[in-house]
Amino acid sequence: MNRREAYEARQKKRALIIATISTLLVVAIVVIFVPMAPGWEQVKKSFFSGDIFVKSFPKMAKAFLLNIAIFAWSAPLVAIVGLLIALARSVRSPALFPLRIFGAAYVDIFRGLPVVLVIYLIGFGIPGLGLPRPYNSPYIWGTVALVLTYSAYVAEILRSGIESVHASQRAAGLSLGMSERSVMRDIILPQAIRRVVPANMNMLIAMQKDVALLSFIGPVEILRQAGIFKSLFANFTPYVVAAVIFLVVTIPATRYADYLMNRQRDARS
Repeated sequence: MNRREAYEARQKKRALIIATISTLLVVAIVVIFVPMAPGWEQVKKSFFSGDIFVKSFPKMAKAFLLNIAIFAWSAPLVAIVGLLIALARSVRSPALFPLRIFGAAYVDIFRGLPVVLVIYLIGFGIPGLGLPRPYNSPYIWGTVALVLTYSAYVAEILRSGIESVHASQRAAGLSLGMSERSVMRDIILPQAIRRVVPANMNMLIAMQKDVALLSFIGPVEILRQAGIFKSLFANFTPYVVAAVIFLVVTIPATRYADYLMNRQRDARS
């Protein structure tokens, strides 16, 4: 080990010690001072009841399976629609300029609207047309609302990946006699998709949480189930149960997204 490596090792060790001490200090402050607040006993009773936690957890976990199911069938649709919109915004042919206009309008509209507002407008508006079952299902139109909204964000991420590929690669492909479609499919898209995987992972994590917003239009998923138990027990602990279940899923996914971003950064350096 040379002097520089030894110095960097000492700095990392020092940073780890400081981070550990500061974290323990913050935890100690929370543990010591929060219970000293005048209303702590009432808050503890209303939000952290062990008995209610145990009673509600099994059914809450079962309700969370519906969240996972909605996410599982929505995520591929978001990827497909997002890719199509990104390609529409990236076309270069003058004849296809209307596609670029459509892609830009789509992104501007659905990125400009809150997710919950789109869910309300579609989830209540479309069934209001009097469609027969099962075409008035909140599962269908809730999924449509999520896909429309998140596809706009994913499209912009994919478009940034497409534009990050140097123009010389496109020119090289065209000079070899490849068509615009082949250049996009075989040269640009593979690189673009690989570059934006971490960012899209973060969008998927956000969408997985926003599935809970569909409870506003009917599905009894984890948030709606928490509300039912809150009314049944006259206690807010079920919402804490829901938070714990979400964190068990989202924290590992977030750490994995960070790992992918760090690996990508190290590969470029």
